[in-house]
Amino acid sequence: MSQRNSHDEAQKSRVYPARDAERSERCFDDEKTPVPVSAQSPIGVFDSGAGGLTILTALRAELPYEHFIYIGDTRHVPYGMRTEAEIIDLSINACRFLQEQGVKLIVVACNTASQAALSTLRATFALPFVGVVPAVKPAARLTRSGRIGVMATNQAVRAAYLQQLIDDYASGVEVFAVGCPELVTLVEQGQLDGPEVEATLQQSLAPLLAQDVDVIVLGCTHFPALHASIQRVAGNKVQIIDSGKAIARRVHAVLEADGLMRSQNTPGELQVWCSGDAQDFSRVASKVLGYAVQAQHVDL
Repeated sequence: MSQRNSHDEAQKSRVYPARDAERSERCFDDEKTPVPVSAQSPIGVFDSGAGGLTILTALRAELPYEHFIYIGDTRHVPYGMRTEAEIIDLSINACRFLQEQGVKLIVVACNTASQAALSTLRATFALPFVGVVPAVKPAARLTRSGRIGVMATNQAVRAAYLQQLIDDYASGVEVFAVGCPELVTLVEQGQLDGPEVEATLQQSLAPLLAQDVDVIVLGCTHFPALHASIQRVAGNKVQIIDSGKAIARRVHAVLEADGLMRSQNTPGELQVWCSGDAQDFSRVASKVLGYAVQAQHVDL
């Protein structure tokens, strides 16, 4: 078999995060330890930092009676500048912590971690996982000009998975992807608006706007925290979309299918953890969420 054919066969057998209800066929049975869960158990959500809080917002709106445990790996942010091997190791550490807290499902609220680590996480932990997928498919449906842009991290832009999404769902559409790690830094610092943010966004968006795109996909969960500023810089003729609501609906469907929906008697509670400075993350998280939270520190 030629090298090219071997590569093609490997690609066909790969489990892609877009199929986020699937379990990997590749299971490390000696590593997977079932943990008793019930409908009352919390949902785990993790990201490299504050970005996944945008997904948490969508989840709490869709599932207001569920308990949530959120962890931001702020000690190691940003994941988008790390190797795939590093991202996998860091993701396993975060999920191990969430498993120890007794969660019934884990949302990988990080595009970079979803692309790099989701198959390994499914093979390692006896829990259902839902990953984050860049909204390429709906963007391809929305565009009228046939030209869409994707803003992501450097690692996500380079990943073969993004090209796979484009091939699967955006054939016949021109897709322009740019890495914007500087936007992750803004959100991690709690800078969501103002002259400095606008100046940075003008520089970041310039390559996409120069291509006359009419839809921009926010392919990193940090970026929806800047949605209002991005829309202002891009202009009203450009639609800005992300996958937060779709991910929340997916989690709802998985819980319902598994009989793990919490009863609708009292509002769900939220715990927030981080691997870096808890006081600083509390400030940033409160700003992104729009209400006060007190983060706790955990070593990862």
